[in-house]
Amino acid sequence: MGTLYLVRHGQASFGAEDYDNLSPLGQQQSVRLGEYFRQKGITFDAVLTGTLRRQVQTYAGIRQGGGFDLEALVWPGLNEYDSEAVIATMHDHKLEKPDTPEMYRHHFRLLRDGLTQWMNGVVSPKGMPSYPEFQHGVTSALEHVRKHCEGNVLIVSSGGPISTAVGHVLGTMPETTIELNMRIRNSAITEFAFNPKRHTLLTYNTLPHLEHADYNSWITYT
Repeated sequence: MGTLYLVRHGQASFGAEDYDNLSPLGQQQSVRLGEYFRQKGITFDAVLTGTLRRQVQTYAGIRQGGGFDLEALVWPGLNEYDSEAVIATMHDHKLEKPDTPEMYRHHFRLLRDGLTQWMNGVVSPKGMPSYPEFQHGVTSALEHVRKHCEGNVLIVSSGGPISTAVGHVLGTMPETTIELNMRIRNSAITEFAFNPKRHTLLTYNTLPHLEHADYNSWITYT
């Protein structure tokens, strides 16, 4: 029996020209998470990340805060879907940078609708795999952990793959997986118990490293 910790990346640069970099706060969240693991005496026997910069940077922050030496196994199937490509299936021109509550709500309404269509095989976002192919990238990482790992394992990924992993383990409908995705917070921890046959959900979307009131302003969703 082992424990798999799935961590969503720290806050990225939402609305910037290049989203795929941690913000200064995202860096702080990642280092703080590493400090939490160190304080709790949690070490890892294996680490997997996707190839996206925000995922790799998050693990770098965790390593810094936790004093970990372990190199990560890079697993492209843990990369996030392309949200702009998903939205483009619902909206025929590039959205302006959201800077009001209504623009943020509009952005996420389009994303939710596009994800629903993609997951049900209705649309094919440009440059993206089909949803079954995306799922396979995630479930192949889970299978690798079951077959080749033991003890504590860390996966650093994104909201889409983590919610897909939870949906796979629980057998949820696509609409439920999307709602899980929309709720997951930056640097949040989701835990699975695992053995060679299966994964079992223990916790979802927790922020034990940010529980103190000093960190209230560090809780983010993008």
